[in-house]
Amino acid sequence: MQRVLNRKVLSWALYDWANSAFATAVLAGFFPIFFKEYWSAGSDATTSTFQLGLANSLASTVIVILAPVLGAIADAGGIRKKFLAVFALLGIVMTTGLYFVGEGQTSLALICFALASVGFSGSIVFYDALIVSVSKEDDYDVVSAWGYALGYLGGGLLFAGTVAMTLWPSWFGLADSVQAVKLAFLCVAIWWLVFSLPLLLYVPERNGTRAIHPGRVVRAGFQQLARTFHKVRRLRFVFLFLAAYWLYIDGVDTVVRMAVDYGMSLGFSPADLITALLITQFVGFPAAVAFGLLGERIGAKRAILIAISVYFMLTVWAYFLDSIVEFYALAVIIGLVQGGVQSLSRSVYARLIPASQAAEFFGFYNMLGKFAAILGPLLVGLVGMTTGSSRLGMLSISLLFVLGGVLLYLVDVEKGKQAAQVLLEN
Repeated sequence: MQRVLNRKVLSWALYDWANSAFATAVLAGFFPIFFKEYWSAGSDATTSTFQLGLANSLASTVIVILAPVLGAIADAGGIRKKFLAVFALLGIVMTTGLYFVGEGQTSLALICFALASVGFSGSIVFYDALIVSVSKEDDYDVVSAWGYALGYLGGGLLFAGTVAMTLWPSWFGLADSVQAVKLAFLCVAIWWLVFSLPLLLYVPERNGTRAIHPGRVVRAGFQQLARTFHKVRRLRFVFLFLAAYWLYIDGVDTVVRMAVDYGMSLGFSPADLITALLITQFVGFPAAVAFGLLGERIGAKRAILIAISVYFMLTVWAYFLDSIVEFYALAVIIGLVQGGVQSLSRSVYARLIPASQAAEFFGFYNMLGKFAAILGPLLVGLVGMTTGSSRLGMLSISLLFVLGGVLLYLVDVEKGKQAAQVLLEN
């Protein structure tokens, strides 16, 4: 652990601590509820759901389009930290903006939210790529897991504090829960800003593959994107891994996004569901570290396959779920494997790609991450609507884990590393 617990790694991992506050408190926590009850109060429920879904889809689409191009630009110019700072600042400013959005200002709330989501997702493209600047290949598993672990802990701590503000606003000198939620958005922005500074100050960056004139940067990025597609086709195991990742991470993200909705359909209270979310966050902290060590011991690919198997069994269990105690148990188990499957996927992918082109290839990786949770929710919705059973809808996610696990099993990491090296030499 002494190899990875140094200033460079900790500074890099603290960005996970920083931005996870947005993922937990804004994306998964307060914004969806506050949007319906405050900014779009009085609107039809289906209308507000459509508006929120559209904002999420547009933000994801922007990143899907930009991520590979921005990654290619950052690699070519060696400016990953600068791009990370730009996107993080966008997210921070727009999250701050939510504090000032008044009741009934639906469009302004959605614009701030969508732009904050673009900033959040865009910064992660460059954050992921910087792992090759702070760690040796042998330490990718532990370093990646350390980042996710700090993310779970940091996001969980801030979320717990902001939940306390909304439940007992008078304790904090606040007038009501509305003021508390708005203050929570401001707290997220400040948290994100402060804990981004160590990465910007102390994480080194490898030089770019070539210098780029500012006037040609966009064209160069698109040209590099075309070349990257060609490279992915040539790197068979990168292509196979990305296909597997798209399927199983779609399943993981669908569980995250649909769990609260599924719990509400079973009649569980919002307070119980928030409690379950907090359980997942705090269990995820030590579990992500443990999974990193497990990946180092038995191999990251094998550890991911174990996590995928657990998720498959969870979807089957969810079909028979009928008590809040069981829901809490599911939250604990999800916390045990969620960080592991995410962190080890990042470290396996880092091994399969040329290190000097990491941002470019991580652009593809994050692009697929944004495509994730599209097929899964659609599958859940269609199966549920067709059969009239939300339980069968949740069970349908198991198909994504089966297909993703089979494709991942076919990935030969060692041969993939050799192919990446040959690509660099040619």
